[in-house]
Amino acid sequence: MKYILGTKIGMIQLFDVNGKTLPITVVHCEPNKVLEVKTNAVKVGYSDVDEKKVNKAHAGIFKKVGSNVKRHIKTFPEITNLKVGDDIKVDIFTKGEYVDVQGLTRGRGFTGAIARWNFKIGPLSHGAGFPHRFQGSVAFGRGGSAPQRVPKGKKMSGHYGHELVTIQNLVVVDTILKRNLILILGAIPGPVGCVVTIKTSKKMKGKKFEYQIITKELQEEILKQNENLEDKEALHAANETAQKEEEAAAKAEEAKKAAEAAAKAKAKEAEAKKAPTEVKK
Repeated sequence: MKYILGTKIGMIQLFDVNGKTLPITVVHCEPNKVLEVKTNAVKVGYSDVDEKKVNKAHAGIFKKVGSNVKRHIKTFPEITNLKVGDDIKVDIFTKGEYVDVQGLTRGRGFTGAIARWNFKIGPLSHGAGFPHRFQGSVAFGRGGSAPQRVPKGKKMSGHYGHELVTIQNLVVVDTILKRNLILILGAIPGPVGCVVTIKTSKKMKGKKFEYQIITKELQEEILKQNENLEDKEALHAANETAQKEEEAAAKAEEAKKAAEAAAKAKAKEAEAKKAPTEVKK
């Protein structure tokens, strides 16, 4: 398993060589410093912070290792090949690799049941007023043997968002080691600036699906190939000429094959005539 902590920067659009739009989430991952090696796990620190902004116990962890003070500390399981002081960088992930991204969703505060659970609103006409945003009855029944209470787990208004969510089977489109960036196909949980955990996908471990995106280098290469074609008419004419050349080459190949077949047939006929005939006695 591979893990790394990063900060969500935002989303951009990229295009592959087929013209398909790719929604990309950009994650900035400073090198994660290994603070402690446990049995089948490691403790890492992420995001530099001023020592004055943390307590002495927190800062003391980093003094033992001789590292800058980090804001976040987390333990990654199922890792055994690292040492104290090592850095985990974005190059541990490769293009096309499947990953799972875990983070806290955007907090929305205390929310009504209609916004929180997508309930249907009430009637808007006949002077209903604001009750069209009310939830409605929450009890079991009206009396008798029906219990007069609200059942556990009833969907009601309350705190919405700020939940730990994992998005599975996302693809790493590219990694930029110089800038400590990972480009991930699709959306990940949390607002811009939140800290997320990127880890190897459990369901798609070992599988890859690479995208060939149009980069600046690829654009320059395409422009060099088409630098002599100044406009669309020249491009169209060049395509027609190339097509005619291909058709002429195909016809010439067919004529050559037909001539060879005819020559073989004539040779067989000549051999048959030269063969001695047996005279019946």
